[in-house]
Amino acid sequence: QVQLVESGGGLAQAGGSLRLSCDASGRTFSSYDMGWFRQGSGKERMFVAFITGSGASTYYGDSVKGRFTISRDNAKNTVYLQMNNLKPEDTAVYYCAAATTADDPFSSERRYDSWGQGTQVTVSS
Repeated sequence: QVQLVESGGGLAQAGGSLRLSCDASGRTFSSYDMGWFRQGSGKERMFVAFITGSGASTYYGDSVKGRFTISRDNAKNTVYLQMNNLKPEDTAVYYCAAATTADDPFSSERRYDSWGQGTQVTVSS
């Protein structure tokens, strides 16, 4: 398994931006597909974004499409989530996750082998 550490969370105003980072250690980073999920208070964890190991393909949840961008730098073992035009409903703990297989859909938690500890994002209105 790979170890994942998220950073970059914090407080932002509605309409503002934040960039989350997820640093990975362990096996060859480019062999992992990566995902971002989030969990609001009292809610289930939900899919936010996905990127393939090469970075060639990305996918987004409907609620963030057009506002969030996932990217990765395999030389730095890091995946990013650029969040623009933030809304109060984006408030959640954000988790990055790594997948070595494609047995389940990329939007499913079951696909992912390793998870970070999460970073809190709070958006004020």
